[in-house]
Order: sequence, then C-alpha cells, then structure tokens
Amino acid sequence: MTIDATRPDVRLDIFIDPVCPWCHIGMQNLERALAAAPGHPFRLQWHPFRLNPDIPAEGVDKRSYLAARFGGEEKVSEVNERLRQVARDAGGEIDPDRPSRIPNTLDAHRLIDWAGIEGVQHEVVTLILQAYWDEGRDIGDAEVLADIAASAGMNREATLRLLQSDADKSELIARETEARRKGVNAVPTFLVAQQYVVNGAQPPEFWGNVIQEITKT
Repeated sequence: MTIDATRPDVRLDIFIDPVCPWCHIGMQNLERALAAAPGHPFRLQWHPFRLNPDIPAEGVDKRSYLAARFGGEEKVSEVNERLRQVARDAGGEIDPDRPSRIPNTLDAHRLIDWAGIEGVQHEVVTLILQAYWDEGRDIGDAEVLADIAASAGMNREATLRLLQSDADKSELIARETEARRKGVNAVPTFLVAQQYVVNGAQPPEFWGNVIQEITKT
C-alpha cells in the first residue's frame, strides 16, 4: 500500500511486537480495511513495545516457553487453534507453530525505527511480520534483519553495521518504558489521531467503520 504523505491525514500510532500473534492478525485486519478504502486518511507510525523484554538476545524455544507460561502443551495447542480460527473468521491466516523460537525483538524495533527515517516503515513492518509468521525466520538475527532492510530498499551493509552496534538501543528502551508509563500494557494498541485508544486485533469491519466516520466529517 502506498500512503500519500502530501494529503491531509490522520495519524495512526501503532504499538506492536512482531512476535505477538495478535499483532500479526491485527495488522492483517488493518491491511484489508486499508486496501478496501484506498482513499483512507491514515498516516501510520509504529512504536516499540516488547511483550517480553527479558527474553535473552539469542531467543528461546517457542513451544517450551509458551508451555511453561500457559500451563502445558495442551493449553498451547488450544490457544493456537483459537488464533487460527480468529484469523480465518477475519479472512486471514496464521500458523502459530511455524516460528520455532521467540527472539528478543529490540533489534527488529531498531530496524523499524530506522525504516521510518527512510520512509519505508510500513514496508519493513510487513516484511518482518511475514518473515517471522509466514517463513519462520529468526527476526532476532542481524543478517535476517539486514536482508529485510535490503528488500525494502535500505542499504544492507549500513543496516548490518548499525545492528552490530548499540546504536539507538537506549533510546528505544526509553520509548518503550514511556509507553508503559502512559498505560500501554498489551499489543496491538492503536492511537487514532493522538486521542482515541483502540486495543486488540480488531476485525477489518471495525477499521472500515472508523474510516467512514473520519471521512464523512
């Protein structure tokens, strides 16, 4: 989707963590609503938020981590089937079992932030979500993230050098901390026009109604 930055628009701030399945479903739903309304007024801006900031840099085994968190393998399977059904009901799809690991997503958020400077933030977010949920790639790996950057038209070598440094880590963590202080405690969280908070993976119809409300005023 191409967003025309020259026309009047409504800012849509989005807090996501790429390893959150509800974020993937929520973004699929939003994408369908935006595609159905090519003259939509939204200007999208993403912000860092890690559900599990204590995940080690090398990541953890996804199934084992979730089993310990949810109370066993059977419960994980139940949650995964619910995710599949919610995605299907909205016209999308997700395979929660495809990613085998949960990475620490700080570097992914750094890349998303840099992509905003280069005007390709939406493309990079989409590619990161696809890499993790559709391809099962390790989005905590600098080489994988550099490949994603290159696919969006960013300089791969420069991005890799930045990822291998500590550039902007403290700033991103500070922004995440500030978001928590202001009440963001789950993702996805959407802030419409810097006034209205929308929580959760809302269906495409919800966003279609919001767009209609905005454009008729």
